[in-house]
Amino acid sequence: MDEKYPLSKKMKKLIALSNMFTERDVDKLTPEVIENLNKKTIPSSRFVRKLFNKPAPHISQTTYVIPVTEGAITGHFFSSSDDLARTSLKPLIIYIHGGGWVLGNMDLYGLYCAHIAAVTNSSVLLLDYRLAPQYKFPTAIEDCYDAYLWALQGIKYWKVDPDSIYFMGDSAGGAIAAGLSLLARDRKIQLPIGQILIYPVTDGRLRTESFQKYGDSPTLTDKMMKFYISCYQREPKDILSPLFSPLLAQDLSRLPDTLIIGAEFDPLKDDGRLFANALNVSGSNANYIEIKGTVHGFINYPKAVGAEETDCMIRQFTSGRPIDKIQPITEAELKRQGRLKMQEASQKFKAKANKQEEKDE
Repeated sequence: MDEKYPLSKKMKKLIALSNMFTERDVDKLTPEVIENLNKKTIPSSRFVRKLFNKPAPHISQTTYVIPVTEGAITGHFFSSSDDLARTSLKPLIIYIHGGGWVLGNMDLYGLYCAHIAAVTNSSVLLLDYRLAPQYKFPTAIEDCYDAYLWALQGIKYWKVDPDSIYFMGDSAGGAIAAGLSLLARDRKIQLPIGQILIYPVTDGRLRTESFQKYGDSPTLTDKMMKFYISCYQREPKDILSPLFSPLLAQDLSRLPDTLIIGAEFDPLKDDGRLFANALNVSGSNANYIEIKGTVHGFINYPKAVGAEETDCMIRQFTSGRPIDKIQPITEAELKRQGRLKMQEASQKFKAKANKQEEKDE
């Protein structure tokens, strides 16, 4: 395992610590175990600080009940506590969590969404959509579609920019986010300005080279993926739907700019890479960036390899940087680049002024 997955000591420790929030053995994932994992409270302790860092400062949370077809879901809205005093509008990220359409611990994802709200200076709406196996395809994506329509009506109350909405999702949530953009385009409603897909599932057939190579990875296995898909699908042909497997869509044109972030040792990394290629071939704009030395699920842990670079890339994107200019660097490196560019511009200006003075003389 160590030769195939040469992870740092820090990553190995984080993976070991994270095991209390999931269950790798799908044979043990009974309905009772799934319910307990989804409702598990994250304690305030030294252990939690090691794994997640301190909660994001100055970020408040508001909970909403969102009506959806034949029911309701919960939306958790994260925003800066000083937003009431703001006059400018900020971006809105609609976050669709991962967990194989089966798992979804709101304590865990709440910490992450508050963190993203802080590092990007955005508001974040986390959708607690209905989960499999009780609610099968296409319930999850239709819940998120209904929630998006609801959010479009609520934007005026949140001090967010209606022209700066982003869909974001990780793993199965990435599949839903990508499918949601397809739905928005085909049903002729407002498209987001961009979508951020973190190690997304884009092909439910699970046939890629990376799926074969990394199917025994330490955080996501081929057995786990097959279990999740079997829980979510109503019948085998569901995986051929572009709302389940966005890569299989016949038309990927006219979609939002898409930032896709993958992990080196992830069975799903080819899903992200191939989806980015397909988007670009279809005339949409996508950028696939792979984080080396890390695994599926790393974004939930701020100290994980690649987490800081991923935060910076998301901030670059939501701040308006063109999709093809996004770089996998830290915030400190980005600021250093900015200072160097300012110095270069200043030197060019001085050189031009000196030449003009010489010419005038």
